[in-house]
Amino acid sequence: MSNHDAAASPAPRVPLWNIANVLTVSRLIMVPLFVWFMFLDGTGWQLASFAVFVLAAVTDRIDGELARRHNLVTDFGKIADPIADKALTGAALVVLSVQGELWWWVTIAILAREWGITALRFAVIRYGVMPAGKGGKLKTVLQIVAISIYLFPLHLLPLTAAFVWLAHLTMGLALAVTLWTGAIYIVDAVRLARKKGRPRGE
Repeated sequence: MSNHDAAASPAPRVPLWNIANVLTVSRLIMVPLFVWFMFLDGTGWQLASFAVFVLAAVTDRIDGELARRHNLVTDFGKIADPIADKALTGAALVVLSVQGELWWWVTIAILAREWGITALRFAVIRYGVMPAGKGGKLKTVLQIVAISIYLFPLHLLPLTAAFVWLAHLTMGLALAVTLWTGAIYIVDAVRLARKKGRPRGE
C-alpha cells in the first residue's frame, strides 16, 4: 500500500462499548446504589456509601485517561461522562442537605452552576466547543474531597470537630471555585457567541 493510500484510508471506528464507556455507565449505575446506602442506618452503611462514592469518583479519572490514551473517545462518552459526574456529586449534595449535614443554599448554588453551565455549553455549541479548563478540574477535585469528608463517619476519628471544620472549609473552597469558574465560562461563552456570530467582513 502506498503512503497516499495509507493516508487516505479512514480512521478505525471506535466501538461504542469500549472500556472507557463501560466505566462511565458503571458510574451511572453506582449513583442509585450510593443514594440507597446513604439512607440506611449504621456506621457500616456509612462506610459503604463512602466507598461507593470514592470508587465512582476514581472511575471518572480512569475512564477519561483511557479514552484519551487509547483513542476511545466517542460521542456517547462526551455526553454521558459529564452527566455521570454531575449525577454523582449532585446526588451526594442533595442527600447531605436532606440529612442536615450540608446547608441547602450551598447545594442549590453548586447545582445551579453545574447544570446552568452544562446548558450554556449546549446553547453555544454551534459557535464552538468550550473545553474544561484547569479551574474546572480543580473545582471537581475540591467537590469530591469535600463530599468524601462529609460522607466518612467522622465519629470514628480522633478530633472529630477538627474534621468537621475541615469538611466545611473544603466545601467553602469548592463553592468559591465552582462559582468563579462558572463566571469565567459565562464570559467565555458571550465572547465566543459574539465572535462567531459576527457577519463576515466585520
